Formats: sequence, structure tokens, C-alpha cells
Amino acid sequence: MNAKSVSQLRVLVAGGGIGGNAVALQLLRSGIRATVVERASAPRPGGQAVDLRGPSREVAARMGMMPGIRANQLDERGMKYVDAAGGEILRMPAELFDGKGGVAEIEITRGDLNQVLLDLLAAEGGVDYRYGEWITEIRQDDAGVDVTFASGATERFDIVIGADGLHSATRRMVFGPEEQFATYLGGYMSFFTLPRPEDLEPHWFTMHSLVGATGLGMRPDADPATCKALVVIRAAADPALRRDVAAQQQFIRDRLAGGGWESARIAAAVSEAPDFYFDELARIDMPSWVEGRVVLLGDAGYCGSPLTGQGTAMALVGAYVLAGELAAHADNPDRGLARYQEVLRPFVKTAQQLQPGGLNAMTPKSRFGIRAGHALSKLMMSKAMRPVMMRMLSKTESYDLPDYSAATV
Repeated sequence: MNAKSVSQLRVLVAGGGIGGNAVALQLLRSGIRATVVERASAPRPGGQAVDLRGPSREVAARMGMMPGIRANQLDERGMKYVDAAGGEILRMPAELFDGKGGVAEIEITRGDLNQVLLDLLAAEGGVDYRYGEWITEIRQDDAGVDVTFASGATERFDIVIGADGLHSATRRMVFGPEEQFATYLGGYMSFFTLPRPEDLEPHWFTMHSLVGATGLGMRPDADPATCKALVVIRAAADPALRRDVAAQQQFIRDRLAGGGWESARIAAAVSEAPDFYFDELARIDMPSWVEGRVVLLGDAGYCGSPLTGQGTAMALVGAYVLAGELAAHADNPDRGLARYQEVLRPFVKTAQQLQPGGLNAMTPKSRFGIRAGHALSKLMMSKAMRPVMMRMLSKTESYDLPDYSAATV
């Protein structure tokens, strides 16, 4: 590795989420100083719970994230399903499948996990972080990339990393329109914070299914006075729901109207939530994540949708591999980008796979379908079926995570 070429390499990261901050941190530790631009004016707090298991947990350990994660992890002990009156139907403790089921041993809100990375970046120093800034134009040649920002500034970089999510502007500007790579998976997902009901059992992710292909749940929050609501709706794609927040919230209210359990409370909370999130469930498939000196990371290049439960894992593992390969081939960035694809593609191919039944299994349309789903869940929990489930749930754990310790300084 050519130390001088490492220190001279200029990298721009578009997106200050988990993937963007993780790759910036790992690059910094390899002697490569990155610039990070984030459209938001400040870090986004809270967010839905994410889990760490298998390769993503190993990446977090190698990057020194575990002390911060342990200090902020949620006390979530499993998942349970209830009927319209709140009566328990079944309960799945986290340890039932050795933490590989719907709830892992380590659960943390997305905002808290991102803050762990931001704290580590601040402690290291050396990253040029720009909030309220984003890319508006990208032009590149064989040697680098010229970038124009929303502020009007222009700069040249050796590499641009697009870590700007499912609806990536970097991907659109360089690779083509979103429709070219996105597959709609048949529904929408929303989550947000609301006051915790007094009778909500603490420490458990509680789920309920409504007739009409809608699932909802409440799970613990870092603040014991609040909880996180989750709404999953199977429906045809509606362009009106892409950016109209009022339409999104009304869509949820309409689907939850007359429903049991906490439907009314969740429906009433959508317009008051400080962190309301709503998006389509979609997968991104691309033949290449690299175009010249522009490379995509995480959801921007290989979103599997929240249905896989692997979004955070792909962002962290992808960031670790991308930074490692760039550092190992700092004197030949093109080779480093090619290696990133070669090394990571097998993990992504497995991680993007949906569980059997996909969205349909999560959102049955009829009472019969709901009862059948509960019966199937009980069968999966049986002693005879647990080994089968363990093999299915361990699909990404066989990935051989590379060791890039020789590329760090």
C-alpha cells in the first residue's frame, strides 16, 4: 500500500446515514480523509429499531462500535402477537432462535446507532462534515469527479460514494432513473414515535394483524415514556403517496379505521409524530454499483427493503468492504472499486432474499389468513421445526468477512 497515495486520495460521501458515516470512519482509520455531505440540517434522532447479528455485528466490533451500542441498546426481549382485544395469541422470545428471529439480542434505534458512528468520527477528527449540503451535478473523467453542490460550490474528488438511500440522487444523476432499478414489492411501511400506552407490555414488540392486508405493532423505545409504532400495508403502488405527507397520513388513517387493538391510537398519532416516516417497500437491483469513479453503497445500490431485516447489515458490511478495498488499492482506486463489487456481491445476493411468503405473510387479507399465519408461527416455534428455522434465519452468517487490518493505520 502506498501511504502517500492514501493520504492524497480525496473521497466525497453523499449521505450522513449509517452507511455513509461507517465508510467515512473506516476510510479515516485507513488514512483517507473523507468529506461527508448531508441534506438534513442535523442528525436525525430516533427512528425504527434495527438489529445487529452475524457479519454486521462483527463489523461493529472491529470498528469499535460495541461500547456505544451496548450503552444505547433497547431492552427488547421478543415479539408477541395479540388479537383485536389485546389478548395474547403467541409469544416468541428472542432466545428462541438464538437471536436470529424477529428480535435479535442487540436492538438499537437507527438514530442511536448513527450517533455512535458520529461520536467515533468526532473522536477521530479529520472528517469534513457538511450539513444542509447536497450534490446537484456530477461530471467525471478517467481521473476523478467534478461535483457541484447546492450551495454553488464546485470541487474535484477522486471518488464519490453515493450513500443517499433508496431514492438516491447520486444513482439518478450517474446511473439512470430509479424506475430502471427499482422493483415495487407490493406495499408501504411507516413508523413513528408516540406516547407509550400504560397497558403496553414493556420490553416486548407487540404485533396485530387487521383484516384487509394491514399489520401494525408497537415496540420499545429508548425513552420509556414513548414507543415506536409500525404500520405495514399491502396495496397497489400510488404515485400520490411518494411525497405528499398529508396523503400518506390519511392513507394510514383510512386503513386503520375501525380496526382493533391500538388501531385508533396509532391512527390518531400519525399527524402528531415528530419523526413520521413513510415509504414504499422496494428492492434495488443493479448489474453494477460502480460507474467510473462513482460508487453506490447500501440502499442506494442494493436496497432489499425492510422486509429482509438486512438493511443495516448491508450498509455496515458494505461500508467496511468498500473502505477496506479502497485502502488496500489506494494507488489504483479503479481496482479497489472492482474488488468491492467482487467481494460484497455474494453477501448482498443472500441478504436481499425475502423470507418465504414475503409481504403477503406479514399482511394477510382475511381472518382465515390471519389465523393460518398464527398457526404457522406456532408450528415454526415447535421443537421439531426450530432446526429448520435456524438454517433459514442464518442465511447470511456463512459470509466470510474479509480482514482489512493491514490496510488501517
